Amino acid sequence: MTAHARISFSWNLLRYAYGIVILLAGLDKLLGTDLIVAWPKYISPFVAGLLPVNTGLFLAAMGIIEIVVAILLLTKWPRTAAYLATLWLLLISVNLVMLGTLDIAIRDILLAVGAIVLAQLTSAVEDLNLTKATA
Repeated sequence: MTAHARISFSWNLLRYAYGIVILLAGLDKLLGTDLIVAWPKYISPFVAGLLPVNTGLFLAAMGIIEIVVAILLLTKWPRTAAYLATLWLLLISVNLVMLGTLDIAIRDILLAVGAIVLAQLTSAVEDLNLTKATA
């Protein structure tokens, strides 16, 4: 496998994995199905106290944001979406730290690092003009 092929494979693997997982989490929140996890239990009391709406509506809005980010990742704007995912994951991590779930916060920080890697890898793929052959 050539270096370009390895870069393309890695880029697509990260892009599709992040896109699909973020899309599924977003749909789960938007639809309120809680098939992945009971999402309301991961909203810190501090954040819940600041919300101008109930947690169900807040989670639905979070789901819409995640669906948009996933669509951007899976289509023509993966670099922008990767930076948005980084910011989103860091905000979620802050909420999780306030909730006291440090293990999950650390996991989301690592996912944010992976999203930064995806953004940088997207730039490399674009610089090498590999998007047409691999998209």
